[in-house]
Parts: sequence; C-alpha cells; structure tokens
Amino acid sequence: MASTTKQRKRVAAGSIAGAVAAVALVGVIGLNVASANSGSTQADRFGIEMAALSSASPAPSGAFAAEAADASYGASTLSQSSPRNIAAGVSAIEEEENAAAEAERQAKAAEDAAGLNRARNAMSAQGSTGASAGLSEVDWTVGHDAFVEEWSERIDAFLAGSPLAGQGENFAEAAWDNGIDPRWSPAISKTESSRGAICFLPYNAWGWGASSWDSFDESVKAHVAGLAKGYGYTLSKGAAAKYCPPNTDHWYASTLASMKSI
Repeated sequence: MASTTKQRKRVAAGSIAGAVAAVALVGVIGLNVASANSGSTQADRFGIEMAALSSASPAPSGAFAAEAADASYGASTLSQSSPRNIAAGVSAIEEEENAAAEAERQAKAAEDAAGLNRARNAMSAQGSTGASAGLSEVDWTVGHDAFVEEWSERIDAFLAGSPLAGQGENFAEAAWDNGIDPRWSPAISKTESSRGAICFLPYNAWGWGASSWDSFDESVKAHVAGLAKGYGYTLSKGAAAKYCPPNTDHWYASTLASMKSI
C-alpha cells in the first residue's frame, strides 16, 4: 500500500515538471514571434552589432599597435613631403659624361698626332716617301681608325688564301705604331716565303735572320718594328741592298711589285 502511494507521488511530480517546461517553452516561442513581428527591436540590433564585431579584424595591441602607429606616421610623412629635386644630380652626371667624352677625344687626337709624327720622322730620316719608286702616297692624316680600317682590308686582300691570311689588321696596327709604309712587310713576305707558305723557321715569313716565333701575331709585330728600326720608312734601293745583298735588284723589283699590288 505504501509502495503504491510513493509511486503516485512520483508520477504527480513528473507531471508538474513537464507542465512547467511546457510553459517556459511557450514563453520563449512567444518572445521570438513577437520580435519577428515588431520590426527592428533592441534584440535585433544587438544581434547585428555582434555580427559586425565578430567579422571585424581584432585591433592590434602592444608592440603590434606601436608598429602600426609608426607605419601610419611614416606613410603620412612621406605623403606630405615635397618631391626631391633631382636636377642637380642629373646635371652632375651629364658633366661627368661630357668630361669623359672630351678626355677620350683629346686622347684620340693625341694618338693620331703621334702616329702622323712618327711617319713624318721616318720619311725624313730615310729621305723617301715611296713616290720615287712609283708607289702611291700613304695618307697618315686620316687618323688611326681610318688608317687601320683601310690598310687592313687592302692587306687582307693581298694575303688571301695564304698562311698569313687574316693578318691585315695586325700589319696595319704595327705599321701605324712604328710609322712605316704598311705595304712593306706584307710585300717582303711574298718575296721571301710566298706569303708564309715556305718559312725556313717557325712563323718567320721574311727570311729574318735566325729568328722564330710562336705565332704570326708575334712575328708580324716584330718584323715591322725591325724594319722601322733598321731599314727606314719604306722600300728603297739602299734598304734592298742591306736586306738582301746577294740578289739586291731582283729582291727590290719583286718586293716593289708586291707593294704596288696592295
């Protein structure tokens, strides 16, 4: 009997608790419905503000906040600064370039004058320009670049197909540096070795004493310098007699013919 009474009490308590929960649920639903029907309410605004706050980036704090402030200040300062005046720097660069160009021009003029003087001195020392032998005059007044360009082409044409082929510029540069007729050394190579085809010593295409070299680049320079030092500006009967005493006339005639063909 007592057991039955306790059971009834538990059932009644459960019913009461369920009724309370139902009432509470109805109240919540009613509140939400009222909010939806009443337009913009405080609850709605609160929800919108919270959503906005949650989507925004968190504000920097501590050291990060300080760095952000410094960057902002620097950007503001740069935006407020006036543009730098670079005209002075540009002018200085132009002056340097002009000075360098002028120095190069003066050096070139000095080089051209030196080459012309070397040739004149060599002609004066020998007392000959080549005209007496029927050779055309060499124009030294054109300057180094034009001189080398002209005589490189002419000498290369003369040496084409030979072991000395392609040495035209080397001959022309050496002639300019030593102030002698640029045709003389190439012509002797034809008389002495058929333009380097029959060298009695390595790279000695001129029957030049007992000398030998490691390349035509070296021997061309050495031979032209040797002519300038020991034989004068250009071919002459006296130079032929000194260069080839046993057969002077033939040597002279052969070398002159080659010089005329260059």
